[in-house]
Amino acid sequence: MTISRRSFLILGAVTATAYAMPPFISLKAYAANLEQPAMSKVSLNVNGQPRELNVDNRTTLLDALREHLHLTGSKKGCDHGQCGACTVIVDGRRINSCLSLAVMHEGSEVTTIEGLGMPDTLHPMQAAFIKHDGYQCGYCTPGQICSAVAVLKEIRDGIPSHVSPSLTEPPQLIAAELQERMSGNICRCGAYSNIIEAITEVAEESA
Repeated sequence: MTISRRSFLILGAVTATAYAMPPFISLKAYAANLEQPAMSKVSLNVNGQPRELNVDNRTTLLDALREHLHLTGSKKGCDHGQCGACTVIVDGRRINSCLSLAVMHEGSEVTTIEGLGMPDTLHPMQAAFIKHDGYQCGYCTPGQICSAVAVLKEIRDGIPSHVSPSLTEPPQLIAAELQERMSGNICRCGAYSNIIEAITEVAEESA
């Protein structure tokens, strides 16, 4: 009897699998076990409230917020970290939550747009965006506002950007600084000048 090379390889793979499996586990049970995702418990402090989740290890922070905690203010745009619609503040720093796994943030403080303010208690940055029409379709606005809040903190903390003239002197609150720091947040409606006006107003009022 002649066995083709393809049949020989298939037979070898099946035989190797059979020997590798414990004798008391059937092929069906073995396959079902492989399909079970690895899960982890994650404790987060989200918008000032302790939350505990049991998530697939592959769950992004964005999906944990939207699908598990139903905080849908943070938007899923490009899902590649290029548009900034998913921006949230984690331990005082802004991040693209679509690129970060939930399990990486055990014990972290997470602030979403809902945590900054609600319609009856607006954050100054939210109020300024409304005043200056810093939003149009509104899809990118949650990420824009979270970034804007973090940007002002960066400037006040003296963190330079690529356009800062000095690495040792405090950055200036000028349009070029704000534009550079906000460049990771894309507005397809083109409300950029209004966004800069909103951020500038909040910065001046809180100086």
